[in-house]
Amino acid sequence: MATDAFSVVTAGVQTALDRPEVLVPGLVALAVVVWTLSWRVTRTVVTIAHEGGHALLAVVTGRGLTGIRLHADTSGVTHSTGRGRGPGVVLMFLGGYPAPPLLGLAGALAVAEGHADVALWVATGLLLVTLVHIRNAFGVLAVLATGGATAAVAYAAPPDLRTAFATAMVWFLLIGGLRAVGELQRGRRTGRRGGSDADQLARLTGVSGGIWAALFWLLAAAALIIAVWVLLLRT
Repeated sequence: MATDAFSVVTAGVQTALDRPEVLVPGLVALAVVVWTLSWRVTRTVVTIAHEGGHALLAVVTGRGLTGIRLHADTSGVTHSTGRGRGPGVVLMFLGGYPAPPLLGLAGALAVAEGHADVALWVATGLLLVTLVHIRNAFGVLAVLATGGATAAVAYAAPPDLRTAFATAMVWFLLIGGLRAVGELQRGRRTGRRGGSDADQLARLTGVSGGIWAALFWLLAAAALIIAVWVLLLRT
């Protein structure tokens, strides 16, 4: 049985090594997320997706979306109107942390099917929609920079570069989303995240904030594992 497991792992590693066009962007994204300096610069991209998740759920549940603000410290906030309690506001707070890894997973499915260009244009469209709701100067700059880079690659880059860029972005959202949840959990342990989404959900539902944070972690980890299989291990 141990031999069979070793054979499966060996075959999986070999399959991954046979796909450098997917593995190399993944390693680059991993380095960007793990290195603290580069993470501080790029984390705002994860925040944009996070706040977009809040905004989408606010609209879907019938709340009034009044604006999104992104800050230079990579934090953000989404403002909406409506009842202060109930399923709508719970879903709105629930939408933030899962959004980056779920977007990454959706992008992984598109890249795996050879539609990297579609993934880039969809991302550009989502960023344009987000831009309409941004209410501060730094947020406008951050979304314009991200959307401009994505649109430029989608429009002008050769196919190989488009695929590499889309793949790197997919990995970045998946791995970055997981690190963001880890930061949430560390912040709650040290008392620095008392107003976090997990704590807001605990206030609204009576379910422990730690359980909500664990749920965020499980969703992010599941999205990453599925994406690894889709991009690297599927034969």
